[in-house]
Amino acid sequence: MTYYARFLSALLLALTLLAAPGLARAESSWTGVERIVVIGDLEGDYEKFTDMLRTAGLIDARGDWTGGRAHLVQLGDIPDRGPNSRMVMDHLMRLEPQAERAGGQVHALIGNHEAMNVEGDLRYVHPGEYAAFADRNSSRLRDAYYRQTQDWLRANPPPTGVPTFDAAFRAQWEAEHPLGYVEHRQAWAPTGRYGRWIASHNSVIRINDILFLHAGIGPTYLPAERDAMNDAVRGALNGQPDPAFADILTAQDGPLWYRGLSLNEEAAEEPHLAALLARHGVSRIIVGHTKRAATILPRFGGRVIITDIARRANYADPHAFLIIENGMLTTIHRGHRVPLNVSNQAETCAYLDAILALEPEQSPLRSTANQCRAAPQPASAP
Repeated sequence: MTYYARFLSALLLALTLLAAPGLARAESSWTGVERIVVIGDLEGDYEKFTDMLRTAGLIDARGDWTGGRAHLVQLGDIPDRGPNSRMVMDHLMRLEPQAERAGGQVHALIGNHEAMNVEGDLRYVHPGEYAAFADRNSSRLRDAYYRQTQDWLRANPPPTGVPTFDAAFRAQWEAEHPLGYVEHRQAWAPTGRYGRWIASHNSVIRINDILFLHAGIGPTYLPAERDAMNDAVRGALNGQPDPAFADILTAQDGPLWYRGLSLNEEAAEEPHLAALLARHGVSRIIVGHTKRAATILPRFGGRVIITDIARRANYADPHAFLIIENGMLTTIHRGHRVPLNVSNQAETCAYLDAILALEPEQSPLRSTANQCRAAPQPASAP
């Protein structure tokens, strides 16, 4: 962030932040769940989100919950890069109590982009996100914020001195703070509608014998209890960091950022994965965060499943997601069901070939399938 961006973000937080709400521990473990629907990073794509919910039978034509006792797990990164994260969050807020009344659950996990928005790191915010908050009062509100910005910079001058508040400065400032910006920041503040909602959730949960989280857990965080990590993330988002996990929102091997399970060579990462599975008493880990393939991708003989979908520009998103029914995994890819019950590389390659059969000739998934067939064949998972 630039010097001005840091100052203006601090100013807005100072203007909107009241006493942080008391922190409540959310339940983080469930057993005996027969049906789980898992959706990865949405990045502001509301149409994709609702299409997947309908395909999974979780909502009706009005968008209301029809999933009964199913659990919906959204693995974080609702915002950024797309324009409609507000619509996604509003819909999830609506579904949460509906699912609970039906005996189901909606789990909207905290990802790194949720944390970035609460913290004021706006590098990836789509212009449409600000526009979604703009209304007839936005110009007046932005004018007031500009005056407060001037006062702030006069009282806290940067190293180069107080800037000249001329027409050029104002034009640049307005380009960086479009209409709806102030409302967006207020809503994402820890006491705002979305900041408060985000911080009421978990970052890591266990359902049956599966661990779900946005990114992964690296070696430094291997000893950490699940609830301790969840409490630390919520506390940090509310301005009450836990000294034992002071950098949990930005730690590269923490639950919001770790990519080793998705990127590291399997042979090198295997000991850590085995320790992680044993630590949490699970048989597999399901993550988003890292784009490796244009569909749901298994690694380590299916003990790691990656749900973040890589999409080539100008190439139709397959709207791929995962359904787990009575322990059996199925990928939904372009509306088709493909079994995802693999235990070794050969079965993984066969799974990718089945997905590839649903794809156009020039699919980017072809290179993924070819790489699978060319890779050494490790031993089957225990």
